[in-house]
Order: sequence, then C-alpha cells, then structure tokens
Amino acid sequence: MRLQGKTVLITAAGQGIGRASALACAREGARVIATDINPTTLATLREEAQAIETALLDVRDSEAVRRFAATLPPLTGLFNCAGFVHHGGILECEEADWDFSFDLNVKSMYRVIRATLPAMLEQMKASGQAASIVNMASMASSLKGFTNRFVYGASKAAVIGMTKAIAADYAKLGLRCNALCPGTVDTPSLRGRIAAAADPVQAEKDFIARQPMGRLATVDDIAPQVVFLLSDESKFVTGQAVVVDGGVLI
Repeated sequence: MRLQGKTVLITAAGQGIGRASALACAREGARVIATDINPTTLATLREEAQAIETALLDVRDSEAVRRFAATLPPLTGLFNCAGFVHHGGILECEEADWDFSFDLNVKSMYRVIRATLPAMLEQMKASGQAASIVNMASMASSLKGFTNRFVYGASKAAVIGMTKAIAADYAKLGLRCNALCPGTVDTPSLRGRIAAAADPVQAEKDFIARQPMGRLATVDDIAPQVVFLLSDESKFVTGQAVVVDGGVLI
C-alpha cells in the first residue's frame, strides 16, 4: 500500500475531490482524518469508509483550527482542499466577494499549515520520515486566465505562490509542498454552478468545449494525483504546480 504508515489530514472532504481523495488515501493504507463544515456529508463519508476519522471544522475560524490541530497526531500528509469559485469579472467582484474568496481559498491554507506544521516538523525530525503538503490550486491561476474567474484566478495564483515559498523554506528539512491544478472537474460544486446558469444545458456544453479531451474530469481523475503527491513516490517533487487539466494548457 502506497500510504501505509502515513497520517493524512484532508479538508473539505465531504464531497467532490476532497471526498474522493480521502477514500483513495484510505484504500492506500493511510490513517485519514477528514474534515468538513457539513456534518451530513461527513456522516455519509464515514458510512462509506468506517476507517476514516471525521471531524467538523470551519477552516475560516482561526481559533477552531488551532484547537483542532492541538488534538491531532503528528501528520505526514496534508491536503488543503477547501475552496470556492466566484463567478464574474472585476466589476462583479465586490470587496466582500474578494475577502471571502481569499479567506477560504488562501488564508484557510495558511491557518491549517501554520497550525499543523510544528508537529509535522517534529515528527520528521524524530522519525526521519518525510512529509508532504498538497494545496488545491487550479488551472485558472497564474497558469492561465479564464473569463469570469477574476477573484478565483487571483486567489489560486496566490496559492501557487504560497506553495512555492513553503517548498523553498523547508526543502532541506525534507518537507515537500506542491499545488494541484485541475481542469474542470465534475463535482457537486460544478453542478451547482451549471444549474445556476441562465441556460444550464449550454453552460455544461461550454465547460466541456474548453476541455481538449472532450469531457469533464471526474474526481477519480484527480484523486490519484493527490495520492502520488502524498506518497514517497513523489519524494523528489516539491514546489510544483501539478497540472491535471485534460490538455487545456497545451
């Protein structure tokens, strides 16, 4: 098993990529601690895989994150998956939209990493076992601009910058930090955005049309990349924006 002996924390694990990643990591032997803000989705995750430990956590609450981190065993893996996709350009982005997007998409990662990193580093020093952080970014970031993704793209570009900085700071200690940059993934979040469009049928066609492979990604296209980046198979990979986009950027 590729993650045997590893302890992995995953945020926003109740649905979508976070859920698929939690299940994939558990199948590969990791001790998985899955968090989400939604108790219903966490309950169904636990029903699907009883070995996964679950906990309610609002990653926008600094004190809650600190309290939760104090209860954790030393981690060897962290997947920051929580995020939000705002629709619109700069004129549709109010300051509240900007603040919410950066708080959830970027600052939540800062909170979780800062709260868990000291114990992670101590674990590495004591055991000699490397550790890995994976941050959810996007192809809509510093890699490429997309229409109506103004603050989303800005926040995901910040995630890539933060990831590279952490990788540079801790590479000599054996801590890896990478950003995952998916293309358009068929998740409950995407389905909600499609349903909210003026013409949902056309909206889905438009999302598919920008994928050269002619289809949306599934969560099972993305989760194996999370497993890889958390596993020792990626022990020489750090500071990278790992693109899984079905060919959009080519």
